[in-house]
Amino acid sequence: MNNSLITLACVVTVNCMMTGCVNNRPVHYYTLASAQPHAGTSQPGGPALLVGPIAASESLQDLRIRYRAGANEVGTYEYHQWTDRPSVMVRDGLIQALRSTGKFQRVQVASSSATGDYILRGRLHEFEEVDNSAIKTRISLHLDLVDEKSNRIVLDRQFEREEPANGKSIRDVVASMDRNLAQVAGQAAAAVDGFLGSQR
Repeated sequence: MNNSLITLACVVTVNCMMTGCVNNRPVHYYTLASAQPHAGTSQPGGPALLVGPIAASESLQDLRIRYRAGANEVGTYEYHQWTDRPSVMVRDGLIQALRSTGKFQRVQVASSSATGDYILRGRLHEFEEVDNSAIKTRISLHLDLVDEKSNRIVLDRQFEREEPANGKSIRDVVASMDRNLAQVAGQAAAAVDGFLGSQR
């Protein structure tokens, strides 16, 4: 009797797998145009800037697109994911925005072999869809600009911004986040350039 039950269970399981009981939905991946660094222009006499890693909580290291519903509920879309971690996309967006100013000798990712006059580092607090009366995206980012010679923080800024989505689809949310990151990175680049310009 026990052998018959085990055999029946095995048959049902295999049957279920073959007929699609197992979810085979494809995962869709998304990237942001504002997070694609390009060479940009440079100013030979300008400062050399390094962009360090952007710290983030463990939940923001997940590739799945996050959403917030109400004051306390946070979830993720299982089948809609970023091609890279939000912290990396924010770092790359900052590099793109800083290079596009044309005010720096060079802007590059901080590494053990890279040298520069200043390093920009930060922490990402929010990078998500927000579902209230209307759908929008929210970015909350804290940045420090550090003088490499003195190891002193010379600029300390918090950037928070929301951008409406033009619809309810995940593509609308991604487009909203793309615009949002472009604006936040642009504001950060302007703040860094404004401070360093005042020091020249």
